[in-house]
Amino acid sequence: MHLVSCEIEKYIDQFSSEEDEVLRELSRETYLKVQMPQMVSGKIQGQFLEMISRLIQPSRILEIGTFTGYSAICLAKGLSDGGLLYTIDVNEELQPMCARYFEKASLSSKIKHLLGDARKIIPELNETFDLVFIDADKINYATYYDLVFGKVRKGGLIIADNVLWSGKVIEDKKDKDTLAIHQYNEKIAADTRVKNFILTIRDGLNIVQKLG
Repeated sequence: MHLVSCEIEKYIDQFSSEEDEVLRELSRETYLKVQMPQMVSGKIQGQFLEMISRLIQPSRILEIGTFTGYSAICLAKGLSDGGLLYTIDVNEELQPMCARYFEKASLSSKIKHLLGDARKIIPELNETFDLVFIDADKINYATYYDLVFGKVRKGGLIIADNVLWSGKVIEDKKDKDTLAIHQYNEKIAADTRVKNFILTIRDGLNIVQKLG
């Protein structure tokens, strides 16, 4: 299911700012060489993440789910001076590709790529984050949220991707991933510690702000 029509998607693409050359090259290589290339954030979502980051100028960002590094680059562009983005993924094979593009984007010094199980890594991070982006295995979305919540500053943002899951979240019969995403959305809606809203950008983004 398309959340918006293909014609509207083309219109949005036409009248939105272009990717820079590094991101275009990264997207192209992802589609040529990597399995499930549709997981890359892409132009419109990337522009949104970059703009959010530039608006809040975070000192620390945490990304859960690196893939080929597209969203990490977009988010890192908004870091304040001396800022740092931690990005976590389990896929060792994609690390060299990520490192190459972080270097091309002149962001290597601002991105710390961590390999391993985010459920084990997050508790070891002694940081306070201004912005967290969750885009990893859907089954553990709620777990990641619980693990990061205490590390997010008051007023900070937690953004989760794929929260509409191609529209399957409204279907009666839900597979395990769809059910996990639906339960995540329910969890956020019931959490009185935050305010949130869901955007229909790409596959759905749940934007959460931690209240003071």
